Amino acid sequence: MDFSTLLGILLGFGSLILAFVMEGGSVASLIGVSAALIVLGGTIGATMTSFSMKDMLKLPKLIGKAFKEEGNKYGDIIKYFVYLAQKARSEGLLSLEQELQSDEIKNYDPILKDCIELVIDGADIELIRTTMENRIYIEDKELKREASIFEAAGGYSPTMGIIGTVMGLVHVLGNLSEPDKLGPSIAVAFIATLYGVSMANLVWLPIGNKLKNKAQIKKTEKEIILEGSLSLQAGENPKIVEKKLLTFVVERESVAKAKEQSVKGEIADDKA
Repeated sequence: MDFSTLLGILLGFGSLILAFVMEGGSVASLIGVSAALIVLGGTIGATMTSFSMKDMLKLPKLIGKAFKEEGNKYGDIIKYFVYLAQKARSEGLLSLEQELQSDEIKNYDPILKDCIELVIDGADIELIRTTMENRIYIEDKELKREASIFEAAGGYSPTMGIIGTVMGLVHVLGNLSEPDKLGPSIAVAFIATLYGVSMANLVWLPIGNKLKNKAQIKKTEKEIILEGSLSLQAGENPKIVEKKLLTFVVERESVAKAKEQSVKGEIADDKA
């Protein structure tokens, strides 16, 4: 499980509720079934109107994906291509055909197998690049469209909250004959706005961003695979292949380590 998603949601809602209680509020006063129905039902209805039923049926799977830990495989992919480059250099490109049936290749995106097949078939480099770049673009666009479902819900949710509040105020203004009940009734009316805004900013939009980040990782993995495949087709040296693919990976730890080594070098020069 990706605990950052779960902990983030719990921390967000927990902080709001704790702050409310610290100010003397009651948790029970935040419960409003009708407000929740207006906000959740209205948000889902508006989102359903914006997307197809096929897209909406993906929601459980997409929510599960947001809670699932999926680290990047940049390092493993680069290491695998260095191995492939060494094998192709010593045994020829046709020797890579054995890799198509290996268990390791199944651990990566299906585009890897398709790229290696094109390399083995001796396809032109530009053909491989054009075909796979189009595929990467389409698949990335689809993943981001799935994330946009939650972004759309995040846009509708606050508006539904306002609608719920207005409906509640209409009810309150229709019963002005009981002034002593106006305060509690108005408070209940504003719960819908609270639900709408909090759901948008603590659930819908964060999950949408999480899915977009995962989509970006997948895109980078596919770009590394494509560039590695083109290097195999060009018969490049394994060390060159490794250096070229590492340019796709920008890790903070690597940058920090490089800076640290640079500082140590400057200190050593000063002492010398």
